[in-house]
Amino acid sequence: MATTKKGFTESERGAMKERNRELKGGASTEAEVLEKIAAMPPADRELGERLHELIRTSVPELTAKTWYGMPAYYRNGKMICFFQAAAKFKARYAMIGFSDAANLDDGAMWPAYYALTELTPDAEARIGALLKQAVS
Repeated sequence: MATTKKGFTESERGAMKERNRELKGGASTEAEVLEKIAAMPPADRELGERLHELIRTSVPELTAKTWYGMPAYYRNGKMICFFQAAAKFKARYAMIGFSDAANLDDGAMWPAYYALTELTPDAEARIGALLKQAVS
């Protein structure tokens, strides 16, 4: 990854530019989220499409918007979760992440990001349960 003098990679700078564009342009739409997913490399696109559908059916009250150029899902104006494609930062796996607005608290420490390599029925069930807990 190429870095600037300040240490940010091109991907990181691109994400910051995306976020700035989102803030200046107002709320993004579900159509924009679907465009972002459609533009992903095939493996990420498949995960993104399936995850989007899982989120929309598990917690239909969430609104799809972009966040740093990534698909994200909001409730009452607060981001609850997002999907980070592996290609976004040249990582070896995609991630589903949850913000501090998600109700996942469990003692003094709990996971907020999960590596995602495929959506098996077990993974879908676990994510569905996390989503429902996140909005409870």
